[in-house]
Order: sequence, then structure tokens, then C-alpha cells
Amino acid sequence: MGGTSWGDIYKELGATPIINAIGSVTMLGGSSPIREVKEAMERADSAYIPLMELEEKAGKAIAAMLNVPAAYVTSGAGSALTLATAAFMAGDDDNKIQQLPDTTGMKNEILIQKRQRYWYDRCLELAGARLVEFGTEESTTAADLERMIGPNTVAVHYYAVEQSPDPQALSLEETINVAHSNGVPVMVDSAGQIYPLDVMGKYVRMGADFQCIAAKYLGATQSTGLALGTEETIEKLALQSFVGYEGRRIRGVGRPQKVDRQEMVGAVAAVRHWMTMNHEERLAKAERQSQTVMAPLDNIPGVKVQMLENIMGHQPFGVRLDVDSTVHGLTAEAVVRKLKEGDPPIWTRVREGEDFIIIHMFGLSDGEEKIVGERIAALFGA
Repeated sequence: MGGTSWGDIYKELGATPIINAIGSVTMLGGSSPIREVKEAMERADSAYIPLMELEEKAGKAIAAMLNVPAAYVTSGAGSALTLATAAFMAGDDDNKIQQLPDTTGMKNEILIQKRQRYWYDRCLELAGARLVEFGTEESTTAADLERMIGPNTVAVHYYAVEQSPDPQALSLEETINVAHSNGVPVMVDSAGQIYPLDVMGKYVRMGADFQCIAAKYLGATQSTGLALGTEETIEKLALQSFVGYEGRRIRGVGRPQKVDRQEMVGAVAAVRHWMTMNHEERLAKAERQSQTVMAPLDNIPGVKVQMLENIMGHQPFGVRLDVDSTVHGLTAEAVVRKLKEGDPPIWTRVREGEDFIIIHMFGLSDGEEKIVGERIAALFGA
């Protein structure tokens, strides 16, 4: 756990550091920047630079590495979604850019599959868009999308999660075909789609006009994201951003979503490292950590542990923990609560609609996986 200095800087403030067994969640800090990113950020401190120029150069470097037409560094994937939404509605019209989030006189409807409504589609509404659902809870067809495209449709939104594909949702290929045949762009939230490597920029190469990636998953700071897209889309997105606000003196909605020079070069360093690192070693480490968590939990009556082996996305491997409350009188929710009440607190969670715990390795420092497994076993007297 990093020795005696573990969490001391938080303790000095009266705050309580925790062991993060949930994963890359925003509320716990999202990520720990890798060494290459920290070094790049420190080097960036050596001089000031016009951020409009740095955004352009950083974007070109990232686009080249990911084989997409254009890229832009944003203050997280959510920011990329908001800026892209603004770009589709206001374009390069300065009057409209400054009018947002008031969309009077603009196309402002973004179509989204009813099956794909999710927590972060709120980011689209922040720019002033109105979300319009198509399809049903049970399934979505190309005809459903075709029927809903109207005079106020400005884009179609797609939520990509390749590690758990939805066979009843309209595919991205079909979405692009229908939307583009009607002159409507497609935007993709692919925040966590970073592995295998060919998924990086994949959706833009498939024909989508925009996709976003959360750079925290690559080892950058939590506060950075990547907007990828066509040159036209990214050029218009940049106009909505904080550098457009300050550099062009055009008051777009992106002004609060600031990215500093250190974060921009850190994002470039994170992409470079991710595209060249040894991923077999990364995956092997996550597998070993998962096995360490499981070891003290085997053969405990009423406790079932299972290795999660899906290596796609940003959180490979992991442990599923099922608890039979009739054996020990503990539900999964009770386990979560007791772990959080311990010293140090261990944060896990039971997702809404589920009755089991998923323990991810993404947020665990070396050695913490052993603590997590032993603390859970102790709750059951093992």
C-alpha cells in the first residue's frame, strides 16, 4: 500500500483515503496517471504556450497514432459529448455558438435508442439538445430509426459497449447507414472502448462522425478525454471549446471545460504509451491480482467467487462475488457496507438491479488485492 506515506496527504486534510476495488469510477478519482504521463506533464511546466496552437498540434499527434482524420483533447469524455453536441447544432455559426444552450431556430433533436438510454446521455442535454427515443425496450430496427428522423434531427447517438454487446439493439453499422442516407451525422460514446487496440478510433473509421474516449483509462489524468472524428466535426467542436471562447472571443458553452497544457501533453503521452506498451503483461498482472483476491475465498460455505475473463475494454479480468445470505446472514449489500466501515475502508459496490459484487483490479495498487481478499474472507470467519 505504498508504505507509511499511503494516503498521508489526505489524512493531513482530515479526509479518509480508501482502497478502490470498484475500478475507474469518477467519484473515487478515476485513475492514477502513469509515469510517462507525469514526466510529460512536468516537462510541460517548463514553458507557456498558446493553448489554441497546442490543442491543434496535440490533436494531430493523437489522430496520427489512432489513424483517424482528426482529434481533440477535452476535459473528459463527457465534455467531448457536450462539445460534439454543440458542434452538430451550432456548427461554425458564431451567433448560434453564443446562443447555446438556447436552441431556438436550430435543429436540436438527437435520436437515441430507447434500449441505450444511460446515465451519461445527460451530457448531450447540457448543450441544449433534446433527446428523442426510437425503438422499444425490447428491440430496435432500422425502420424505427428511419421513422424518427425528422426536420429537427441534428444527430443520432450510439452507445458502444463491445465487451457486453446488445443483440437486440440496432447495430452501429445499420445506424450509420440509415442516418447518413438521410444526411444525419452519428456520434458514438465509446468512453471505455480502448482494447483490443484496433478499437481505438474504430467507430470513426467505420463511418461515424464522432466518438469519444476517456483518457483516464489510458493512464492520463481523470480530467482528460479524447474527441475523435472527421475533420469537419472536430473543427466545429473546437469552436465550441474554451480555447474558442478565449482565443476567438466567441462565448461558447465549452468555456468551463478547461484543459491545461500539462494535461494536453499528458494525454498525448498516454495515447503513445497505450499504443506501444506490452498488453500481455498488463493483462497477466490483472489476472494474477484477481487470483490473489479469490484465493482466501475459495471453499467458504455460502460464498461463490468467479474469475471474470473478459479482456476487452478498460477493466480486464476481475472477480464476481456472490453471497448466500441464508448461510452467514450477510447480503452483498451488507458486505459492501462492512468493507467500507473497515480500516482502511475498501470500496466495492452492488450495481442497481444486481445482487452480486464485482471487484475490479484497475484501481488497486500493488499488494492491495491481498488485503481485499483477506478482508472479505474475515467477514465470513475465514
